[in-house]
Amino acid sequence: MFIRFGFEIVIENAIKLPLILALSPHSSFGGRVIGPDRIRTEPEVPIEDFLDPFDNRRARLIAPPGGLRIWTDNVAEVDGALDVFNWNARQHEVSHLPHETLPFITASRYCESDELSERAWALFGTTPAGWERVQTICNFVHNHITFGYKFGRPTKTAADALLEATGVCRDFAHLAIALCRAMNIPARYASGYLGDIGVPPSGPGDFCAWFEAFLEGRWYTFDARYNTPRIGRILMVRGRDAADGAMITSFGRYDLKLFRVWTEEVAGTPTESALLDLLQSRPDTPALTLAMAGSS
Repeated sequence: MFIRFGFEIVIENAIKLPLILALSPHSSFGGRVIGPDRIRTEPEVPIEDFLDPFDNRRARLIAPPGGLRIWTDNVAEVDGALDVFNWNARQHEVSHLPHETLPFITASRYCESDELSERAWALFGTTPAGWERVQTICNFVHNHITFGYKFGRPTKTAADALLEATGVCRDFAHLAIALCRAMNIPARYASGYLGDIGVPPSGPGDFCAWFEAFLEGRWYTFDARYNTPRIGRILMVRGRDAADGAMITSFGRYDLKLFRVWTEEVAGTPTESALLDLLQSRPDTPALTLAMAGSS
């Protein structure tokens, strides 16, 4: 399966503005990428690429006074399979967890698992440990939170989402992560591209947040917002929570003027040259309204 993915973001700023971006496919992404797999800007500015402690691909640059257009446009070749489902995956005893999973079992900036521990055990303490427990947490979060862009805010935490029962994609992920950690299940934040492939159209494209839980010796993808296996995720960032994978970190003020994201299946089995021809111009996909942009 071929998926065309990319974004176009336009900002305006009055003075030179240092930026750190996390807007590229994750370094672990295994699919073939066709096209220039890098951040591009108009006007062109120097970009320094690096990997952060979570192996996220980052880009450092300085937006000149007046503003910047930031974009990418590529095609990924992926297997087209649904998210892996393994109802029999077992939960590890904490003492048997690999050391690299331990940062994902304690509280973090947006996932106050320590504060939610008593509530989590009251809700899920009688569920069978393992996949069923994580799925029960996803069911709870999916049914508890009402999705809406108007409910998103950058300071909202898992505890806030539980109390307010509203949020955007990252709030679904944060609450599920915090509840998993409170039940001694390592869970980490993930976000990237997830288009309407195999499901009805849902409106203008956006980035999406989900999470991964460690069971039976590996990480599995879970999505408390959609709560069903999906096709065609293209991972961008992982971390303890959204603080470790902010799309744009700015060291100064800017105004967001345009935000659009595309993740679309390319029909058939086109040749590489046909795909490169396709990438000669950006797709005419609708933009999110600025009140919605980047809130998921």
